[in-house]
Amino acid sequence: MKQISELPNFGPKSQQMLAQAGIHTLEQLRVLGAVRAYLQVKRSSNASLNLLWAMEGALTGRHWQDVARNDRLSLLLQLEDLEKASRA
Repeated sequence: MKQISELPNFGPKSQQMLAQAGIHTLEQLRVLGAVRAYLQVKRSSNASLNLLWAMEGALTGRHWQDVARNDRLSLLLQLEDLEKASRA
């Protein structure tokens, strides 16, 4: 099973934030999806949106900057919907 440290887009700080949130493998990241995983990490650390782009990039095989350029709005809308649902 692939470890987070083997994935592109993640430096040591990102890996540490994911580990603190209980995300250690690519499979765990896949099951959660980038948006849910980002919310999980954000609850335990001060994560920036760059981490969301990095996670989506790791899941789709793209560089985080490509994700930020091309998928920003879609991911932000998903994040907003998930945050609203978790407050309800």
